[in-house]
Amino acid sequence: MSSRHDRPRRSVLYLPGSNARAIEKARTLVCDVVILDLEDSVAPEAKLAARALACEAVRMGGFGLRELVVRVNGLDTPWGADDLAAVGEAGPDAVLVPKVASPADLAAYRAAVGPKVSLWAMIETCQAVFALGDLGAASTAQGVEAWVIGVNDLIKEMRCRPGADRGPLLPALALSVMAARAHGLAIIDGVYNDIPDLEGLARECVQGADLGFDGKSLIHPTHLEIANRAFAPEHAAVAWARTVVEAFDSPENSGKGVLKVDGRMVERLHLDEARRLIAVAEAIAAAQAPNEV
Repeated sequence: MSSRHDRPRRSVLYLPGSNARAIEKARTLVCDVVILDLEDSVAPEAKLAARALACEAVRMGGFGLRELVVRVNGLDTPWGADDLAAVGEAGPDAVLVPKVASPADLAAYRAAVGPKVSLWAMIETCQAVFALGDLGAASTAQGVEAWVIGVNDLIKEMRCRPGADRGPLLPALALSVMAARAHGLAIIDGVYNDIPDLEGLARECVQGADLGFDGKSLIHPTHLEIANRAFAPEHAAVAWARTVVEAFDSPENSGKGVLKVDGRMVERLHLDEARRLIAVAEAIAAAQAPNEV
């Protein structure tokens, strides 16, 4: 995959870092990203064992084309600093850090994990929503590749009742997507808590895709297929992207900023997005190939 921007992140599955069986199963699941969680899903008495198990899993590898991320405990907890040191040394694709609310938080996490590992950041507090612009600029400076919305913490802090349409959350969700795009970041929608309600999950995935999210964070393997389908590039969109790229790549259109393609006006600013969409579609196809490991 050629860049961080064209990696498919349709399905981002949380697994407890303390569950060896689940971690082994993750190596076979049809998900784009595996997050080994050391934070919310691990009891205090299991934190140290979970850290050791997650770091061992990172070093062992075997996750194929799946992106491997470890969510650590916050620096304001007894485990955060040691989590960051150990996980940074193990070297996953990224470290996901919780409850980021200010540029200073990102700087502290970067200092603790070291310079080599990419960061992902949780956007899950009211303070973070009101600092999205500053957090976007700081994310670029600190090597953050993606934001993950933490809806449960945000709901708790807001004291809201989101309902099926997530109405109270929509301003925060939309603004987060805008800020992420303004600063070149991937962004992942929050989890859906009702595990058996696959119809509700499907509706929420479509809503997230309509809002512009790259994918959905998930808490159960039964949710993978629905998220993969909802956040995959549509065939018609990919076909149109190929048409746009071919038109701009044609020698007679060299240097032109605006073209008429199949009766539609297309600007060169659409070209980068067309190339990204094609790359994502091709990466998904590669992951689905029989020889993917």
